[in-house]
Amino acid sequence: MDEDKIQQNRREADEQATAQRAAILGIKYLDTRQIENTIELAQNVLDIPVMHQNRLVPLVAGNEGQPWQFGATTQTPQSYIRELTQQYNSVGHNIQFFLISNSGYKQIMDRFDPVIKVIHDDIKIASEGDSNTITQVSQTLNSVGSDEVFDYLVDQADRLGASDIHIENQRTHMRIRMRIDGVLHPVADLENDRYRIILGALASRANISTASKEAQSGHMQKEITRDGATHMLNLRVETVPTMYGQDAVLRLFNFDQSMLNLDRLGIDPIERSQIDEIVSHPRGMVLMVGPTGSGKSTTLYSIINALNTTDRKIITLEDPIEYGITGITQIPVDTTGGQSFAEGLRSVLRLDPDVVMVGEIRDADTAKTAIQASITGHLVLSSFHANSSAAAFSRMIDLIGVNPIFSSAIRLIIAQRLVRRLDDETKEEYEPDESTRKWVQNALKDLPSHIEKPDLNTFKLWRPVITDSSPFGFKGRIVIMEQMVVDEDIQKFLRGDEADVHTEIIERVARKNGMVTLMERGILAALRGETTLDEINQAI
Repeated sequence: MDEDKIQQNRREADEQATAQRAAILGIKYLDTRQIENTIELAQNVLDIPVMHQNRLVPLVAGNEGQPWQFGATTQTPQSYIRELTQQYNSVGHNIQFFLISNSGYKQIMDRFDPVIKVIHDDIKIASEGDSNTITQVSQTLNSVGSDEVFDYLVDQADRLGASDIHIENQRTHMRIRMRIDGVLHPVADLENDRYRIILGALASRANISTASKEAQSGHMQKEITRDGATHMLNLRVETVPTMYGQDAVLRLFNFDQSMLNLDRLGIDPIERSQIDEIVSHPRGMVLMVGPTGSGKSTTLYSIINALNTTDRKIITLEDPIEYGITGITQIPVDTTGGQSFAEGLRSVLRLDPDVVMVGEIRDADTAKTAIQASITGHLVLSSFHANSSAAAFSRMIDLIGVNPIFSSAIRLIIAQRLVRRLDDETKEEYEPDESTRKWVQNALKDLPSHIEKPDLNTFKLWRPVITDSSPFGFKGRIVIMEQMVVDEDIQKFLRGDEADVHTEIIERVARKNGMVTLMERGILAALRGETTLDEINQAI
């Protein structure tokens, strides 16, 4: 159905509802569709602010024998209708009211008092020490109308590709910051009265309380239209009470199911073949590990999307659900409300799924339940907090203990980081100094033989170049991934065949069997000109 038809149907529904309401109220109904583009309202009868405030228009100025006629809406206060009637009757005038639809009222008022659409400047991100840009953006945001400021802020964050908006209360002002490509940037300092407006918009849309003395979580959606295209933006809202009011963080999920694709993640062909081989099996566990904001969820969802075929039953347990995917059963688990992933997982296994995703393994009960599921004919995917794949395996043994039965359950552990990608249009090649060259040579000296090693005596590096079109010299982010395939040698640690289960020893065995570490993967990406060594060192 085209947009015009949708609008016509909405208008028809509004007119029918207004006609029914008029019959109930016992006043005449007026369909303004035939006259609203040509009617001239009675002049000098009501002031424009009064017409806006009371949702009422003067249709005809009366004379001898003809009453004064007004168009009222369902939102016109009854007290004002009584007041107007009394005022006109007291000087001998007859007065008549017609009920018109809210749509009709808006069309008439848009002709009579057209809204001036203010186009505000786009937000610019300040570089370090650039207070002029922050001042300029602050002035823009402080000038945006009360009913627009929240939408404008979210729209601009989406335009900039921000993953988070941070709203923070200071003693004298409110600070807005945005996280772009993993880095937090100051955007604006706003007047304190903006705080009430923004928090009010958050409260009504994300269903949170403005008076709460406790941390809260909420969720909202916003339709964004840009350059003629529309997409749905999901926002996760977290608030916490502070000394000067509630601080809020809005996490933006610009969801497009086509983005959840393993091909888009730039995974090395050898590691990609390992993932494909392991998830093609009907049982076993795959763990994604890394800190918050390392892209674990996106990789897990991409694997789920690849497995999402009509012959598989896929169920997820999530806290909260970040992306909605057609064709899979997604179950929200509110762990703050006392529910646990283990409890949910036991219920889910009765539904005979082929693939189960558990949002996060946080305790021994969930770990044991997930592993039991993985050895009884289910493919189980989950995330886990650890710094590396070997550290994750060591932590898992701490959680579940040495257990020969579980030794073949975990098939693959993927540790992941996100680093900023250099802007190919502006990046600059340079010759590294001798100490950097030696550091790289030392870091890559044990690179497995199946990895093509660059010439470590002549390699070049790249650095970001800041331009107007590329204010940081970076554009987007890339995945750095370390994959530990749990083979026979690694399984020995879980069986109890190896007495020492320290992270370093597990990593040594995995490296002997061909694992490439996060640091090695990161340095190789820097040598290819995809990122910088500084980015790698910060992330890894």
